Amino acid sequence: MDILSYQSDFITYLESQKFSREPKNLYEPIDYILQLGGKRIRPVLTLMAANIFSDDYQKALPAALAVEVFHNFTLVHDDIMDDAPLRRGNETVHEKWGINTGILSGDAMLILAYQYFENYEPVVFQKLAQLFSKTALEVCDGQQLDVDFETRNDVTIDEYIKMITLKTSVLVAAALKMGAIVAKANEEQAQHLYNYGLNLGIAFQLQDDYLDTFGDPESFGKQVGGDIIENKKTYLYLKALEVANADDKENLRALYNGKQKNNTEKIAVVSSIFEKNNIPKETHKLIEYYTNKSFESLKHLDISDENKEGLRAFGMNLMSRKV
Repeated sequence: MDILSYQSDFITYLESQKFSREPKNLYEPIDYILQLGGKRIRPVLTLMAANIFSDDYQKALPAALAVEVFHNFTLVHDDIMDDAPLRRGNETVHEKWGINTGILSGDAMLILAYQYFENYEPVVFQKLAQLFSKTALEVCDGQQLDVDFETRNDVTIDEYIKMITLKTSVLVAAALKMGAIVAKANEEQAQHLYNYGLNLGIAFQLQDDYLDTFGDPESFGKQVGGDIIENKKTYLYLKALEVANADDKENLRALYNGKQKNNTEKIAVVSSIFEKNNIPKETHKLIEYYTNKSFESLKHLDISDENKEGLRAFGMNLMSRKV
């Protein structure tokens, strides 16, 4: 099975669900964000994992949708917190319907996500719900750390990696483990798959950070330079502070400790400091490190070489993406 086949089956299942119901102002935003597309990486991973450990990956479709609905719920609330105007090249939910509806629709999505586990027998339901609750709380922990970092000037690279692990990569890891749970893989094998996803998720977020500054606005689908405008202490910023000369450090700190009137100029100056200090290359090195670390977990999986190669190819594809 290739990724496009999983995506196609997932989208068919998604479109069979009726999210448009009354009251319209609560459910239309849910339908809107779920139809905006995106890479569908997490649900694809759930289906891939189920296919690796069983011959019926379609039974993992409800779990895959739970993961996707939850992920999109976090995006709706993240966009409110970041005051982001665009998501996947379209208006964000709170821009289109207002902040109050954005909050409420997000809340409803979290509850809807849990409801999809009701498609499974009690033992599988319990395992899925336990993993999901743990993961959802970790995502909140990561989001709070992200907020805290905005007003701190002493964030370390290790702290940053911990934050993105919680905010982003635990959900990638959980998406895989959920597929393994639905397929009734043993706990040890499911955990190796989780570890593969955890490191891959870190690499994925680092690539996102890189694309936020150096991506193509047309293909990236979000405002390029958004992290710089928001003063987010990404790996790019923290690494620059570590290696830059005194003038560049002072300039960076000054730019990140306030709101500039001219964001275009701010993005240009910060980007040039990053480039001057070889930060794009350093970021790619770290992306490669975590991708290779994720591949280490594949050695412990008792699955076919073909399936291992599929997971490896997926990781390599993520590492070189442009969107």
